[in-house]
Amino acid sequence: MPDPRARDGAPPPSPDAQTSDEGLRHPWRTLGGATAGLVRFVFRHWRRLALAFVGVLLPLWGFAELAEEIHEHGTAGFDEPILRALQQQHGPALDRFFVAISQLGYQYGVVPFDILLVLALSLRRHLREAIFAGLALAGSGLLNVATKLLFARERPDLWLSIAPEHNYSFPSGHAMGSMTLAWVLVLLAWPTRARWWTIAAALSFAWLVGVSRLYLGVHFPTDILAGWAAASLWVVSVYLVAFHGARPWGRTRD
Repeated sequence: MPDPRARDGAPPPSPDAQTSDEGLRHPWRTLGGATAGLVRFVFRHWRRLALAFVGVLLPLWGFAELAEEIHEHGTAGFDEPILRALQQQHGPALDRFFVAISQLGYQYGVVPFDILLVLALSLRRHLREAIFAGLALAGSGLLNVATKLLFARERPDLWLSIAPEHNYSFPSGHAMGSMTLAWVLVLLAWPTRARWWTIAAALSFAWLVGVSRLYLGVHFPTDILAGWAAASLWVVSVYLVAFHGARPWGRTRD
């Protein structure tokens, strides 16, 4: 049957115009279709969305809050009380323990392990995993240096540290480096049976490294929190790009 709107030589309406007319006549049907599509998208990608929220959005918010506090006040209200409390715990045994943990958190542990991890993944031809680890670990170090220079925050001087540092304080390089490695290991291990013990070991190590820097009096707590937040933000962002549509070790997409 000819379209009555095509009389008098007028062209028939285009398919897009017909769809638009349907949307105007049935707005609730259109809204329902869009809602259903959104629900399907969230259901299909909920793991990545949850990871983006926990690993990117929350750390971004946290880092921004800490940066604003440091910029406006120079320190947070809880910085000095926590350091003073830890100072009261000093003793020969804890001194040796936390100096060792601090060293493992950078030059004698994290840095050599970073290099060996990337080399091992490359030699075993896990190229995507090696690229992810290399970019995450090396990029984290560069980001830390740049951020330290940007904020130029002086280190605490509440007492004479047994392991003094002389560069800038915010964010903590030890905290950021150890948490970067922790995130890399957890994300690579997540599709495997080793995920839970990897999470326990990696996060416990990152926590101890952060506490060691406070115990030694070379960082404020806000430096540690900012280092953890920046590490999470960076590593998860790299992961979401490197493994877009896939998972480590050639697993199918989420």
